[in-house]
Amino acid sequence: MADTPRQQAGNAETRGKSMAGATALDVMALHLPPAEPTPAMAAYFQKCRDKIGYVPNVLTAYAHDMPKLEAFAAFYNDLMLAPSGVTKLEREMIAVVVSSENKCFYCLAAHGAAVRQLGGDPVLGELMAMNYRAADLPRRQRAMLDFAVKITRASFEIAGSDRQALRDEGFSDRDIWDIAAVASFFNMSNRMASAVDMRPNAEYHGLAR
Repeated sequence: MADTPRQQAGNAETRGKSMAGATALDVMALHLPPAEPTPAMAAYFQKCRDKIGYVPNVLTAYAHDMPKLEAFAAFYNDLMLAPSGVTKLEREMIAVVVSSENKCFYCLAAHGAAVRQLGGDPVLGELMAMNYRAADLPRRQRAMLDFAVKITRASFEIAGSDRQALRDEGFSDRDIWDIAAVASFFNMSNRMASAVDMRPNAEYHGLAR
């Protein structure tokens, strides 16, 4: 049987190590040699190693282009970690539900692990990945996830009544922006991850089980 494109590229002598310690080919199907890291990104990768013990493969995948990596990391960190009326757990729930709609292996593994960790509940993580409608969620979170799914499936159908349904559950207009921004970001990320066959770190699969 002939080698796959990933295997063929992996046999090339040009296969260089990235600053994450893994090659881009270990994490995706494209052979894109790593760029010279900026001091900020080298420090960020080291912070990942110090804090969680590894560098998320999505960062390794972006490391062939420092401006794109810096933009991705800055936007991600602002969306997922900055203060918001939408909790960090709720933002991770949105990530998983959107990724479930898009069947994105990478993001389901990575953000399913985050839901399990932040929620302290492995079952919640599985429900978000498989069918959030089967979960016994507060009305607020159900409305939030329904909105995220509608953005994913048919954003052109979003109407004032959809936004009002979120206001009725206590979300501010800024919160609605944040919900939409997280859902939109993961729709983009899911499509990129699937397009390049991005693979999640093995560590994600066993976290918080």
